[in-house]
Amino acid sequence: VQLQASGGGLVQAGGSLRLSCAASGGIFSDYAMGWFRQAPGKEREFVGVINWSGITTYYADSVKGRFTISRDNAKNTAYLQMDSLKPEDTAVYYCAAGRYTIRGDDYNYWGQGTQVTVSS
Repeated sequence: VQLQASGGGLVQAGGSLRLSCAASGGIFSDYAMGWFRQAPGKEREFVGVINWSGITTYYADSVKGRFTISRDNAKNTAYLQMDSLKPEDTAVYYCAAGRYTIRGDDYNYWGQGTQVTVSS
């Protein structure tokens, strides 16, 4: 499975962005889709995950209530809607396909990352 993340950019604090993760080369609905992020000098951080059907989601406390993950299995695409963005959300965001888990090591496939920068 190949994953292509897109939609990053520069936004002011309080603004919104929607990231997309397009999958190809496999059966998209076989996998849960996770989102992770990594800020400069910091370790990779779990953001959230959605199960294969899109019914169940789980979020890190740091983004709960501000970020929403969804997926469209007909389009082989997952989304990360980010609202009320804060400067501390600045990071490279990655999508990943694998098990429904917060552990990055349990994901089989990773996208290339997309930069999100939130200015204060």
